[in-house]
Amino acid sequence: MTRRRHLLASLPLLGTTIGAGSAAAQPAKAPKAAQAAPDRFPGDPPEHKLVYQLNQPGDEHLSHILNSIGAVIGRHADNVAIAVVAFGPGIHLLAKTPKRPVSEDLRARARSQAETYQVRFIACGNTMKTFDWTPKDMVDFAQVEEVGAAALMELQEQGYAYIAW
Repeated sequence: MTRRRHLLASLPLLGTTIGAGSAAAQPAKAPKAAQAAPDRFPGDPPEHKLVYQLNQPGDEHLSHILNSIGAVIGRHADNVAIAVVAFGPGIHLLAKTPKRPVSEDLRARARSQAETYQVRFIACGNTMKTFDWTPKDMVDFAQVEEVGAAALMELQEQGYAYIAW
């Protein structure tokens, strides 16, 4: 059982009532994702693929994308591959020393999604050049591609659904 599927399967065990003493208290329902597809086996490739375009600055924008990623993972568990292509002002999320403000909470959430759920965060090499950044200037979980727009196109050609905010 993958770590993601194991964690999601244990969710019903955590707090099984709505409120202590509440007349509405009832057992929590397992999320849809906690139920594995009957014809999938550990190690099977995911049936769903999603790529996000991250090209806007600001914590609110970044939070929306990370929230959406979390919701998709919550629904599809390990049956989804997710990539985020960061370029233009969005690349600051992936820089060790961003030149625009990015909250530490959002940076930690991105790291957690990369490490725990294998979300791929891709940095645009062309954008990095405009800041005189090299791969050493990026967080360790960032993958660098020469052209972010080309990475978006190639992922779509591989069957990834495209999401832009």
